[in-house]
Amino acid sequence: MDYVKAFLIGGIICALVQILMEKTKLMPGRIMVLLVVCGSVLGAVGLYEPFSKWAGAGATVPLLGFGNTLWKGVKEGIGQEGLLGAFKGGLTASAAGICAALVFGYLASLIFKPKMK
Repeated sequence: MDYVKAFLIGGIICALVQILMEKTKLMPGRIMVLLVVCGSVLGAVGLYEPFSKWAGAGATVPLLGFGNTLWKGVKEGIGQEGLLGAFKGGLTASAAGICAALVFGYLASLIFKPKMK
């Protein structure tokens, strides 16, 4: 049942983003930034954590989860190092995910031989 719930919640988030893309003139990059900021804001006000515990991977995998991860890192960094932690915390918390995306993207480019259009 957890897989079904994660699939449905993730699908609803993606469907809402698709509707936003089709009904507004926002570019995909701005929508991605909007999702990250929404995840950060929801984490800051304390709503994201209960939602992610209930929804599982359906809430943590999309960009909302990345925004929440950044927020948690910044919050922890400020608690440990003060103002400097505001700059280091988000990068430290999300470094593994960013590194994995870069490595897997590079490996995929080696396997599939991308071509310029």
